[in-house]
Amino acid sequence: MKVWIAGAGFGRGTVVDEGEALIPVFDHGITVGDGVFETVRAREGRPFALTRHLRRLARSATGLGLAEPDLDLIADGVALALAANPEIADARVRITVTDGTGPLGSDRLSGEQTAIVAVSPFPTIAPTAEVALSPWPRNEFGALAGLKTTSYADNVRALAHARARGASESVFRNVSGNLCEGTGSNVFVVLDGRLVTPPLSAGPLAGITRELVLEWFGGEEEDVPMERLPEVSEAFLTSTGRDVQAILRIDGREVCAGPGPVTVKAAAVFAERAAALIDP
Repeated sequence: MKVWIAGAGFGRGTVVDEGEALIPVFDHGITVGDGVFETVRAREGRPFALTRHLRRLARSATGLGLAEPDLDLIADGVALALAANPEIADARVRITVTDGTGPLGSDRLSGEQTAIVAVSPFPTIAPTAEVALSPWPRNEFGALAGLKTTSYADNVRALAHARARGASESVFRNVSGNLCEGTGSNVFVVLDGRLVTPPLSAGPLAGITRELVLEWFGGEEEDVPMERLPEVSEAFLTSTGRDVQAILRIDGREVCAGPGPVTVKAAAVFAERAAALIDP
């Protein structure tokens, strides 16, 4: 694979083989996870919703106290990375920006950021999912709440917990006891006949697919107490890779035998609009 990299001795950016894309061992993204990222899906070299992803990258950087990345430069890097890997028809495009070289601790140096665009085939994702509830809560009041940072160890741990129980995703409650999000997804539920998703104040990432489902299909943002989960009649996950993915079971308890009518319609609306608009 070929990647695009800027900073870390690569100046304003260049495409190199992945084995040549070396960064310093003192890069703050490696030593303390001081960085932000985005995952974009690209089909036939065309990235979906890139503008929204780049805007969120900038919001995450600002929220983390980093200088705003050069979004035009990164957009060019995405185009160059995709052009350098034409054999990948359905691509996962990973954009990573770190604070660059820093000390072996939490202090920062004022220096050049590192930016990387890497491309790989997008894995096949099943149309339905079983989820497990994470035993660890998401802190909606924490400094990283709602930011897409490279500090992902909480998600790694929670997803491993779910995998060990036969589930494909782990879902967090927040410290207030309400539904929050998955490790790499947002959650929608049908409760009392209404389509509901946790508000951003509950701590979830402002997912791009979540945002588009709300715009294109509808739904309400409302806190969902965890004790009400047994009452939901349908549930689905949204993410860049999943689009709209029905949840059949939560912690082994059946939500529905198959994708319900609201989920099916939401998925169809999203698929239709996404096919018509490459950068909505």
